[in-house]
Amino acid sequence: MADKISAGLLLYRRRGGEIEVLLAHPGGPFFQKKDAGAWSIPKGEVEGEEDLLERARIEFREELGAEPPAGPYIELETVKQKGGKTVHAWACEGDFAGPARSNMFEMEWPPRSGRMREFPEVDRAEWFGLTEARAKMNEAQVGFIDRLVARLE
Repeated sequence: MADKISAGLLLYRRRGGEIEVLLAHPGGPFFQKKDAGAWSIPKGEVEGEEDLLERARIEFREELGAEPPAGPYIELETVKQKGGKTVHAWACEGDFAGPARSNMFEMEWPPRSGRMREFPEVDRAEWFGLTEARAKMNEAQVGFIDRLVARLE
């Protein structure tokens, strides 16, 4: 079985001379009480040979309920997460006022109960300064922030 591939957008803005990034917190019962290391760029799985940037834009729309900025986009290359997933990312300057209005997924909850429940893919999205963002996000994705900062210098 091939490793999974995802694509996502790292939205950033400048506030008071500082850069802030928008991160999404995954919805559902497994992440409900998790904070440090649980946040992510809005991203989703790529199917087949689809255009990666277009998939990233679609996922932004689906997970946040807002149109992604028109660009320009800064390619941030890829990272490989612990589970083997390769994530492709692009950064774009823009704003997001929220709240996140994510699409939903269905799963059996509680486990082995036979009851299916719906949960949002993303339960919230927030702006973070770079130091806090590094502590909040999936460890592998911190490289995206480092690459963004290097390209903006």
